[in-house]
Amino acid sequence: MSSSDAARQSPRMIVATASVILSMTLIAIGNGLMFAYIPVRLGAEGFDPTWSGSILTGLAAGGIAGCLLTGAIVSRIGHARAYMVLSALIVLSNAGVAADVHPILWIAARAIYGFGMCALFIVAQSWLNDAVGNAIRGRVMAVFYVSYIVAMGLGSLMMGGLDLHSAQAPLIGIVFTALSMLPVGMTRLAQPPAPQAASVALRRSWQISPVGVMGMFAVGGLSMMIAGFAPIHATAKGFAQHEVAALMFAMPLGTLLLQLPFGWISDRTDRRYVLIAASLLVVVTGIVAAQLDSAPLAVILAIYLVWSGASESIYSLSSAHASDRASKEDLVALSSTLLFAWSVAGFVTPAVGTVLTARFGTQSFIYVAISIALVFALFVAWRVKTTRAVPAEETGNFAPMTAQAPLPVDLAFPTEDESVRLPS
Repeated sequence: MSSSDAARQSPRMIVATASVILSMTLIAIGNGLMFAYIPVRLGAEGFDPTWSGSILTGLAAGGIAGCLLTGAIVSRIGHARAYMVLSALIVLSNAGVAADVHPILWIAARAIYGFGMCALFIVAQSWLNDAVGNAIRGRVMAVFYVSYIVAMGLGSLMMGGLDLHSAQAPLIGIVFTALSMLPVGMTRLAQPPAPQAASVALRRSWQISPVGVMGMFAVGGLSMMIAGFAPIHATAKGFAQHEVAALMFAMPLGTLLLQLPFGWISDRTDRRYVLIAASLLVVVTGIVAAQLDSAPLAVILAIYLVWSGASESIYSLSSAHASDRASKEDLVALSSTLLFAWSVAGFVTPAVGTVLTARFGTQSFIYVAISIALVFALFVAWRVKTTRAVPAEETGNFAPMTAQAPLPVDLAFPTEDESVRLPS
């Protein structure tokens, strides 16, 4: 182990790294609260569910902008100041929601949130990647993602006990975002060097891993349909405030429970078989969700726990599969391209879902999700039939991730044994 690698794994460095993880965990509590609050509040005020879908589309549009512009922002002002600026945008977004219950204002506010949150994730992940050595990077990133998923669920659950007709929820979101600035503001973690541009290379990424690229297109849509439209549909069906909060808590829990066994299996076989299994589970559970749409709450929670967990697993499995097939020289462009594919699907699909909701009702999102998962399962099955698998001993290790967060993109550096950068 080199001296620099050893320094990166010192107890002091691990404590400093925890500051970034703690900051993102705190902000996730507020984010989870707002995801649950917005559709419920709009429903309580009598607004049509299509407004909630439009707000979700605006959020995704902001996320695309964040993916494209983060590198330039960090290059200009550095990671720490970028983190503060982006956190301030989250505060501004929540303040806009607190100001008045007006859908147009909320679309703009959530677009700002989408920009800030997507960019925050990229900044945090590249900072963590630079700070830790190869030996512990996987464990640090796993803690990062798990902490974020759990915090999102807890934030959503918190919504059940708040006064819905006041500004309590966005104000609490502002508090947690403000608190999240403190650990980063006081961190001793060294900032990475200024990033260089990483281009989107769709053709090259397709040559490396068609399944990985299609997986990101698929899961970008699935995540927005299931995690985004589930509270909209529940609110339209007349679920009580605490019931929607319980639903939004169950879905991240499913992400944790299903990803670990799927990941363990995928490390020991062709990941594509596991992707097919996860996709078919999304299809089957979606059909069950449609058939039992009026079932008791406990049944609905169990269905959505599995449904969300299976769909979120496609995200991490697709990322791992693509990385297995990439050379070191391709990793930066590949991760940027997968992030772009995820972002585009996350924008287009809720827009389609909103149109279908206006025409056929809020249950439309279930059939959109089923269709996406089925098409992806058939595509992966075709790839299995026509191409060889990467031997299990040549693959990397699976790491839990969530489709609620952008893929890690190495904005600032290559890994220790990787000296190739994309040109600016």
